Amino acid sequence: MVKSSAAPPPAPGTSLALHQHLSSSDRFHRLGRFEFLVQGERDVEIHVSSPPPDDRDAARPLLPAACEAYSVSAAILPFFFPALGGLLYGYDIGATSGATISLKSPTSSGTAWYDLSSVQTGLVVSGSLYGALIGSATAFTIADFLGRRRELVVSSIMYLIGALLTAVAPNFLIMVVGRFLYGIGIGLAMHAAPMYIAETAPSQIRGMLISLKEFFIVLGMLLGYIVGNLFVEVISGWRYMYAASAPICVIMGIGMCWLPCSPRWLLLCATQGKGDLRETKENATRCLCRLRGQASPDLVSEQVNLILEELSYVGEEKKAGFSEIFQGKCLKAMIIGCGLVFFQQVTGQPSVLYYAATIFQSAGFSGASDATRVSILLGLLKLIMTGVAVLVVDKLGRRPLLIGGVSGIAVSLFLLSSYYTLFTGAPYVAVIALLLYVGCYQLSFGPIGWLMISEVFPLKLRGRGLSVAVLVNFASNALVTFAFSPLEDLIGTGVLFASFGVIAVASLAFIFCIVPETKGLTLEEIEAKL
Repeated sequence: MVKSSAAPPPAPGTSLALHQHLSSSDRFHRLGRFEFLVQGERDVEIHVSSPPPDDRDAARPLLPAACEAYSVSAAILPFFFPALGGLLYGYDIGATSGATISLKSPTSSGTAWYDLSSVQTGLVVSGSLYGALIGSATAFTIADFLGRRRELVVSSIMYLIGALLTAVAPNFLIMVVGRFLYGIGIGLAMHAAPMYIAETAPSQIRGMLISLKEFFIVLGMLLGYIVGNLFVEVISGWRYMYAASAPICVIMGIGMCWLPCSPRWLLLCATQGKGDLRETKENATRCLCRLRGQASPDLVSEQVNLILEELSYVGEEKKAGFSEIFQGKCLKAMIIGCGLVFFQQVTGQPSVLYYAATIFQSAGFSGASDATRVSILLGLLKLIMTGVAVLVVDKLGRRPLLIGGVSGIAVSLFLLSSYYTLFTGAPYVAVIALLLYVGCYQLSFGPIGWLMISEVFPLKLRGRGLSVAVLVNFASNALVTFAFSPLEDLIGTGVLFASFGVIAVASLAFIFCIVPETKGLTLEEIEAKL
């Protein structure tokens, strides 16, 4: 039996006195605004109190990052299985570049419908992008209901169905449906994976692990390019390219079923009245013990208590409404997160890579005529620079990498513009600009954009806030991809790249003035800092 009361709780220190006078079967607990007396095994009396508004920030209990004891080996799998969602996203990008060549070839397509129009080719290439838009929009409504772990399980199922349906497609329509379903998996995975990793990773290595997810995206791209290169001249090679991702989908799904739920999500649900507080606290403690490995159970229990107490102080016990996303600290988090992923795309990232093969050809590289080999070269560079970002993000911090990397992006875009307007006879200028752009992007916007959107949103609104940010990311990507050619015809390539450079300078001002440093802080400390 549970009895609820709004009466004021005992004064500080009373809990200890009560504990001394209660019988052995009675227990009194104090967790932030949640005061509950457990009588025997069934009767629970709960008191909820609120500190004065002026004292909230002063009184709020924050878990110091240095107190988070953890085992590195225990942190590997809770990162690895969600990160496979990013690898599958990257693999789709890489494999599709080779699959379109194979699919449209009269000799190696293996189909009677190989003669695709430009619109049909666009649907094959962009089908997963459309699906990702729907997936990220769907996540807005189902994320907090499913939880991070189950959302990733659903994502792996959509990945698997989409990959197999695309691989065995008997006609163009079925292939597009498969691409669309695979894209829904992308949208769900790119929403849930950063949240799960952020909420389960120790604060000391959270930045490295979420940035390492970007490393997995680039690794997936590189694997896609390599597989595409292997099967591009094989009959029906595009089917093998898409089918090759199926085993990874299965591994991701099984792994996510085995992993524990996010303790923060469990506690959030309990404070919102979706479960018994005491049982959920015990479950969250068991989950956090698994996630921290060799950490002391007492320390883990204390972490759970402090997280729950923090939730009570910031008012997480009330279910979030849609309007709250655009109020207070969540509005600031929304500006930071959506601003970063918007600038990540509108600084020309899809367009610069589109010109990669042309730039290498103009420089006279013998392998440049083979688009897949050029892609492998760029994939290796992206992988190396992302690895550098992973190693230094928790040492240097987020802001230095963003400011330095975006400065390099701006320089590279102006260099590209000058090549198309002033130095048309000096292709080395374009090659230097291209390599500089790719390297600086992977040091800054590439990994740090996804890292920041997983950190800045308050827990109560993290699911919905991050879904909006992911939606902005994919929508911006689509906008740049589809607007590039008309704008190029209208104002010219050089002016267009110069425009991207101006946008990069604007994004630099945005980062300098608005984006906070989150290095080494717990998620609760980040929320308090906004």
